[in-house]
Amino acid sequence: MKRRYLLLASALLATLGLTGCKEDKAPAQAGAAQADKVYHWKMVTAWPKNYPGLGTSAERLAERVNAMSNGRLSIKVYAAGELVPALEVFDAVSRGTAELGHGAAYYWKGKVSAAQFFTSVPFGLSTLEMNAWLNKGGGQALWDEAYAPFGIKPLAVGNSGMQMGGWFNKEINSLADLKGLKIRTPGLGGEVFSRLGAISVNMPGGEVFTALQTGAIDATDWVSPFNDQAFGLQQAAKYYYFPGWQEPQATLELLINQKAFDSLPADLQAILTEATRATSQDMLDDYTYHNALALDELKKSGTLLKRFPDDVLEAMQRESINVLGELAAENDLNGRIWASMQAFQALAGKMQDISEKELYNWR
Repeated sequence: MKRRYLLLASALLATLGLTGCKEDKAPAQAGAAQADKVYHWKMVTAWPKNYPGLGTSAERLAERVNAMSNGRLSIKVYAAGELVPALEVFDAVSRGTAELGHGAAYYWKGKVSAAQFFTSVPFGLSTLEMNAWLNKGGGQALWDEAYAPFGIKPLAVGNSGMQMGGWFNKEINSLADLKGLKIRTPGLGGEVFSRLGAISVNMPGGEVFTALQTGAIDATDWVSPFNDQAFGLQQAAKYYYFPGWQEPQATLELLINQKAFDSLPADLQAILTEATRATSQDMLDDYTYHNALALDELKKSGTLLKRFPDDVLEAMQRESINVLGELAAENDLNGRIWASMQAFQALAGKMQDISEKELYNWR
């Protein structure tokens, strides 16, 4: 009997041990399988293929993610028009046609009016201030809230810094010179121009040169010397205006399909997020360096740099306040975003006034 009980107990323990072993191995095996899985994602962009700064930044992000993930997250980049048109990037990511999108938030103002706050605001935050507001001042949470109904997670993927005022085929000496002027300026700056008597036109970057050269438009803002020279805009217009009141900085965004992001293991989520942060700094360095070189070359080639007259800038600032106030009044979310930006600008501006502003004025 003792021998029988001993045999039964041994068999029972062996069975329990085997079951426990299977249960212990299951999560480990699942984790290993997830770690071995390769994700093939598509990124659609609003930029021409390999366009300096904007297009190349998207390519660099894909390369960085591939390297950091050891090939587990592979991203294929599509230029504007290759998979979807430039202005349909937001919809493509929302639908899941592509897992990622690379563009500028104000392009989607027809879908979500709050998006206009997250590229640039006339006479608003500088590049350093915008980055700090998004990362530390509550801006990212508001951005997430704005895009959540569309199943999209947004991240800042770069910044081209302060832009130029744009290219004009005639001089702007007074407000009267803006009347009837057809100008390509997206976002809130375009609305301000419209209220000052100009005709605002929205079109993707790939169409700007031809439109300006043929007279379909009389003026355009694009980005800054680095990108403007690459498009050859100096061959289509004579006058290059500053300052870029309409875009004191220009945040580029990475659109991520939320369901696709949630399907990634935690380490790949972290890799994508940190690769995006690294790409942001890389882009800013790119523009700071290449803008300086390109501006020097444009001046040598005969481009006429012109400053907007003070009375024109004052009118632009007054109308910007009106436009922003009306946008903020559209709904609760817009109001909270604008209040948050204004509060942060007032706070950060106190430091900027006695630091960067003083340095630039004196040196």
